[in-house]
Amino acid sequence: MPSSPSPTMPKSLWHDPDFRRLWIGQTASQLGAQAVMVTLPLIAVLALDASAGELGLLRAVEQAPVLLFSLLAGAWVDRRRSRDVLVGTDFGRALALTAIPVAFAFGLLGMPVLLVVAFTVGVLGVFFDVAYHASLVRLVDRDRLTLGNSALEGSRSAAQVAGPALGGTLVSLFSAPVAAASAAVFFVWSFVAVRRIQRVEVVARESGPVEPVWRRIGAGLRFVVGNGVLRAVGLASAAYQFSFAAMMTVYLLFLPRELGLPGSAVGVALAAPGPGAILGSVLAARLPGRFGYGVVMVSAAALADVVLLALPGLDGSGVVTVALLVAVNFVFGACGQLVNVTVMAVRQAITPVAVQGRVVATINFAGMGMMPFGSLLGGFLADAWGLRTGLLLAVLGMTLSPLSMALSPLRRLGRRLPEPCDGPR
Repeated sequence: MPSSPSPTMPKSLWHDPDFRRLWIGQTASQLGAQAVMVTLPLIAVLALDASAGELGLLRAVEQAPVLLFSLLAGAWVDRRRSRDVLVGTDFGRALALTAIPVAFAFGLLGMPVLLVVAFTVGVLGVFFDVAYHASLVRLVDRDRLTLGNSALEGSRSAAQVAGPALGGTLVSLFSAPVAAASAAVFFVWSFVAVRRIQRVEVVARESGPVEPVWRRIGAGLRFVVGNGVLRAVGLASAAYQFSFAAMMTVYLLFLPRELGLPGSAVGVALAAPGPGAILGSVLAARLPGRFGYGVVMVSAAALADVVLLALPGLDGSGVVTVALLVAVNFVFGACGQLVNVTVMAVRQAITPVAVQGRVVATINFAGMGMMPFGSLLGGFLADAWGLRTGLLLAVLGMTLSPLSMALSPLRRLGRRLPEPCDGPR
């Protein structure tokens, strides 16, 4: 990717057909991924009567690939056309989800099947997420990264609205196979869209012998650890994702069992952050340039966590409770997305093209790699302390993320994106 605007790049980002194809494909894939994140746990809870420990295990297995494969995915994507990775992972996830209707047809659907499907979808999702972040940097000029991220994350936010609502409703109204098949359709849609991307990507190549994968992984790790901004992003992400995974495990039990909400209402509650996140994407294109990237990140992260403290105090399954859930999740979604888009723009701007995949993977490893442990902790908190107390403790843990940002170089970032640093090949 050129460091200055390419003469062949359309004046408007939306006039670029390859960006539109990436956007459509990413939107469809995120919709499928969001549906899976809700349908698999709800199938376990509602259809298989899973315990808190079993639900925590299911979520941990789904999230474990981030810890196990992120670093490998980063080194792998940096040497390949991201379009091919996106297409392959979309096809693989659609195929894996067909195991649920097949198992159902033969009377074999149970926790073991869900665990295998969750792990497979999780592995392929790791490679997809690294590849689509790298793909944006290869297709879009540097001065349009914030706009590109805003568009992609806005579509991911829209998927957060439709995916959980679709998954929750289908599990509630229909059978497990229908719920699983609904997600597979969107991965196929993404496959078709991304496969049509035409632009040849600039992929880093060694001039001499091919460097071993473990050395490329090590170079990416050293680059992140040695850069104060990227190191702070990784630490804040680790604190957030660990506590968020614990919170979500308890939350998925809290909604139907403590509040008594039906599956459709659970889907509405889980979808509520989506509209807020769309607003957050819009704000992310404006607020950092006005108030500074550091101020926006720290303030929005703190507000996102503070509003969640209202959740353990809710009671009952009436209209007022559902409305309060929607309001809290809307604010959380807006603030969380504002942080997410802003952090991604900073990370992409400061990272050389040749190491983009490894930096994404390293930060995912440090952050999302903590989610399996957080999910297991959430199951333990629910069993040992009860749903309300467990939820409160998990939410309090999430406040460590904005605190770590406030004590790091991130808070000093101004109104302009930082310049890229020299990095490894």
